[in-house]
Amino acid sequence: MTWNFLEIEAQIKAEAQAIGTAQDLETFRLKYLGKKGLVTAVFASLGQAAPADKAAIGKGANDLKKLVDSLMTERAGWINSVKKIDERVDISLPGTAPALGHAHLLTQTLQEITSIFERMGFVSAETPEIETEFNNFTGLNIPIDHPSRDAFDTFYLDTEDPSSRGRRLLLRSHTSPGQVRIMKAHRPPLAVIVPGRVYRPDAVDASHSFMFHQVEGLLVDEKVSFCELKGLLTEFCRRFFGPKVIMRFRPHFFPFTEPSAEVDINAEILGIQRKKWLEILGCGMVNPRVFEAAGYPKGQYKGLAFGMGVERMAMLKYGINDIRLFYENDARFLSQF
Repeated sequence: MTWNFLEIEAQIKAEAQAIGTAQDLETFRLKYLGKKGLVTAVFASLGQAAPADKAAIGKGANDLKKLVDSLMTERAGWINSVKKIDERVDISLPGTAPALGHAHLLTQTLQEITSIFERMGFVSAETPEIETEFNNFTGLNIPIDHPSRDAFDTFYLDTEDPSSRGRRLLLRSHTSPGQVRIMKAHRPPLAVIVPGRVYRPDAVDASHSFMFHQVEGLLVDEKVSFCELKGLLTEFCRRFFGPKVIMRFRPHFFPFTEPSAEVDINAEILGIQRKKWLEILGCGMVNPRVFEAAGYPKGQYKGLAFGMGVERMAMLKYGINDIRLFYENDARFLSQF
């Protein structure tokens, strides 16, 4: 039997170019390399071939097998590349949007508090978290032997106070130093709120943290009364907790205000049953000694001041019973607000 190897090679190449799928590739393989394939038949014909033709037939059969193998490898690579292209992301299709974050609950509460006072005419101001003893204590009429000055109640830094030799700077323990800074820099009339972080070396538990947030308020003019303080805070509580809130002003003592009071709200209105009244903030009329420390003329101005804890306000408003939840970064908790 004789074979036209040139014609067979041309046929193989033409058919290989038509291979477009894995199924086409398998059909091509069986046609030429299968048990009944053409190349297999060429090898089988060697047994009946004349001795003089065996060498040419053997070489032709090997060349055909190599050609089929190389063409199959080439087409298999092409099929895989086309498959990968088909499986690529179609950038023209709408994508899957990632989960979006939002402001932390404490940030939301802080923004709500400041927004209420800003609508009442107050200006928001930031003051440093690293303070001097004068601004944090002395300028606020807090005596040198007051327990809050002790290292057990205040974070003192190793850095020396450049304005007071032998004294150290500290992390502010309340936002009230903002009163002293603002009054030193500006003359009345003033209506300012000072939001920010404060630090105290308290043991962390459900109601205490070594770092928390406060909002300080200060209003100074020539004629300011306690009645205006009550009206201002009553309106704030109604806007923050709702119009049905029930409040009371209870006499208290703060070194930097005189007279001083604490404001309580009725817990039953908020659905809290464990106590009837809950303290939410401290307030009072600015002590004349604070005006004196700020450099204001004696007896010329009067002022009101108040301060509240942001975490406490958020816990009461949203029914949260553990301050640590604010700082644990648990998305299950934070996503609720």
